[in-house]
Amino acid sequence: MRSQRSGWALVALMTCVFAVGSAEYAVIGVLPDIAADLQVSVGTTGLLVTGYALTVALAGPVVTAATTRLPRKALLIGLIAVFTAGNVLAAVAGAFGLVMIARVLAALVHSTFFAVGLVQAVSVVGEERRGWAIAVVSAGLNLATVLGAPLGTFIGHELGWRTTFWAIAALSLVATVVVAVAVPSSQATGTSSVRAEIRALGSREVLVVVVVTVLAQIALFTPYTYIATILTGVSGFGAGAVAWLLMAFGVGGLLGNLVGGRLADLRPWGSVRGLLAGMAVVLAVFGLVVRDPVAAAVGVFVLGAVSCALIPALQARAFAVAAGAPTLTVAVNTSAFNLGNAGGAWIGGRVLDGGAGPYWLIGIGILAALAALSATGARRNVDVKGKVDVSVR
Repeated sequence: MRSQRSGWALVALMTCVFAVGSAEYAVIGVLPDIAADLQVSVGTTGLLVTGYALTVALAGPVVTAATTRLPRKALLIGLIAVFTAGNVLAAVAGAFGLVMIARVLAALVHSTFFAVGLVQAVSVVGEERRGWAIAVVSAGLNLATVLGAPLGTFIGHELGWRTTFWAIAALSLVATVVVAVAVPSSQATGTSSVRAEIRALGSREVLVVVVVTVLAQIALFTPYTYIATILTGVSGFGAGAVAWLLMAFGVGGLLGNLVGGRLADLRPWGSVRGLLAGMAVVLAVFGLVVRDPVAAAVGVFVLGAVSCALIPALQARAFAVAAGAPTLTVAVNTSAFNLGNAGGAWIGGRVLDGGAGPYWLIGIGILAALAALSATGARRNVDVKGKVDVSVR
């Protein structure tokens, strides 16, 4: 009975993550539509993406710290309600500034929802299946990449960009109801106080996880942000094939995410080290075979699998080293993913603007992956599983 109940709770949380991820990614595909309707440049509408990411990275830990004493289930419902309101505001906004405000409102709850959702997911399955619970909930992001973003873009093109936001708001509302029904009530997210959460955040082990997360995402997003340029300019694919190749990346990511969850339960830190080494190897091989279209397509799939397998592995490690106060640590680590994404995109852009070719992007990705691997250290006691307060009542 508990297994069935926990399964529904994980599905409910994954649905919410799918909605949040779809909102983050789908807007990219409708930026030209927003620009045309609101009479601003496409470059200006790009601030909807940048502003969202920066808000997630900077505001997430603050919101998490401010809400750490609230009961988890009530907090989850409140956060997804705010997220829904943000998307409704975007759907009815008559000016770009109001759309920007709506995006910031939705982004304010992003990191906190992920952190609290992951803590709640672990609480319903137990510490021994921590990695698996994180992987199932995180799979919502992979599904957002494979299904949510393309579907949101299609809806926006066919029915107008506002319909995309209405669809996300409707999905979020359904997810709120499912969470209310399926997720068990629980105690506050923090075990004692904000001070305990901040104290856990300041430990050396937590800082190492955050640094590794940022470097790992730079390793991925330096080449991935400009993967269309690599695939069309080097591999010889037509522009129409890029969407299918990105879908292959997403499918690989979904499978890798689930495998990464299992690995994280077996060897929490050892799996991170192995996957980082694997990412460096995959990028190196990808650079060698990228001129061959078939090999390049396989490489995109494998890169998606390896990079996304790191997500539950890194988050599980964040749980382990944060001991009895994991919520703020997981929120900060979620922000670290976004900082790495933004950093990789910025580095790649500067490289290309400087006149260097796409191969440099792959090379920088390899160096960043090796730097992340080096940052993990070589201590023998790398797989100690921390005790996390995940009690449910």
